[in-house]
Amino acid sequence: MPALFIGHGSPMNTLESNRYTQGWRSLGESVPRPRAILSISAHWYIGATAVTTMAHPRTIHDFYGFPQALFDYQYPAPGLPDLFEEIVEAIRPQQVMADSDQWGLDHGTWSVLAHMFPDADVPVVQLSLNSDRPQEYHLALGAALSPLRERGVLILGSGNVVHNLRRVDWKMPGQGYDWAERFDDAVVSAMSDPAGDILSLARHPDYALAVPTPDHYLPLLYLAGLAQAAGETPATLLRGYEYGGLSMTSFGLGLTAQDPLLAPLRRPAGI
Repeated sequence: MPALFIGHGSPMNTLESNRYTQGWRSLGESVPRPRAILSISAHWYIGATAVTTMAHPRTIHDFYGFPQALFDYQYPAPGLPDLFEEIVEAIRPQQVMADSDQWGLDHGTWSVLAHMFPDADVPVVQLSLNSDRPQEYHLALGAALSPLRERGVLILGSGNVVHNLRRVDWKMPGQGYDWAERFDDAVVSAMSDPAGDILSLARHPDYALAVPTPDHYLPLLYLAGLAQAAGETPATLLRGYEYGGLSMTSFGLGLTAQDPLLAPLRRPAGI
């Protein structure tokens, strides 16, 4: 089963049709139907490693200041409580908590799945990002989750390589600052090189501007860990910048960007 890292950008992508959302829809059409989706979203960033185990996860509207239509949107995908035990076994001896009633599906998950699987008929489980652990932990945890791919689980990391909302400039649609482009280029280079060292990018001169907080960046490390475990090199599926301080770069394992269904991902930025 493929694994993905998606640059999800604004929650408004849920309701819009643009080259990013068209690309996500193409991804949903190109991948085999999963038994379940394990989503690792930037927006569940807590001091613990936890997995949702409710049968019917709620749609969380974890934002403010957007149109009412976005707050009205629901993504009623079922959960898959039994997946918790498979995750426990896969990541042992690391510990993981079961969350049966606190979280659900946040917009990092459903803004993408609204296009990939618009019928909301594939079970979805979320894995939290443990804010107390270093990058090495997240990379290793991603690698440990690799057996789930063989059991029909699509692993989805959802964040942004570059995510600096304080530097957003609404006069720069389809554009990135020079530092954003440099750091994004460095990530693409590291992910495309079998010998690339993704952890070394924390020392990149543009890291502090590109990653002022780790929440949106950490989901990428899960895909990097999965790639290392499988001996695969991720394909760069989509690139683009928005409002200076955001990059929309996406990567995939078990996919090729040359698949005809993925044509929307190959369009030049700004189209």
